[in-house]
Amino acid sequence: MSGFTFKQFHINHDKCAMKVGTDGILLGAWAPLEGAKTALDIGTGTGLIALMLKQRAPSLAITAVEIDLAAYNQAKENISASPWTDLNVWQGDIKKFQANTTFDLIVSNPPFFNDSLKSDNAQRMTARHTDSLSFDSLCAKAASLLSEKGRFCVVLPTTELSRFENAADNANLKITKKLWVFTSKKKAAKRVLLCLAHNDELQTLVEEELIIHAESGEYSTAYKQLCRDFYLNF
Repeated sequence: MSGFTFKQFHINHDKCAMKVGTDGILLGAWAPLEGAKTALDIGTGTGLIALMLKQRAPSLAITAVEIDLAAYNQAKENISASPWTDLNVWQGDIKKFQANTTFDLIVSNPPFFNDSLKSDNAQRMTARHTDSLSFDSLCAKAASLLSEKGRFCVVLPTTELSRFENAADNANLKITKKLWVFTSKKKAAKRVLLCLAHNDELQTLVEEELIIHAESGEYSTAYKQLCRDFYLNF
């Protein structure tokens, strides 16, 4: 079977521009769920992060939004084949998304390329480039949909952090947690996970580090602990 099999569900990704990868797995395992009753996944792609959240908290009411029709259909298929078929998937541009509620948790593995060379694959370009969803638009929309004590979590390349921080500031969102992700001890951090809240939250910034691979080349103990409920071999 193609795709990626986790302990409790399987993800097919042959119709999606963005395949199952470490970024999404990290965000799905790391995003805080304490006190959350409702969640929104912006740019769900395969549905991976939404399903990971649902496995962690089966009572969580999750809405997943995807602009690309092929990815939307695949996310619906993956969800229908999972133990949790009550996830709501909405197809369209998040900028046009309307909800009659706010969300306690919003997650996104967003498009992040800005000025880099663009692909002639329109589906992949939409998934990877900020033309369709700028950081400013993403942060403004998240801020408008976030509940009073809600959390907004993203995963980004470290090269895009400054630009995202500016967009968050413009949306009056405050970064409360940063997780710097290193592939190994000998390399600089390539990814950073952020947790944001409304700026009136009286919280100091908490920064942590995660190294994915130990010196042996195996997955590190910390990475295994974070993702042990999902990987078959952990």
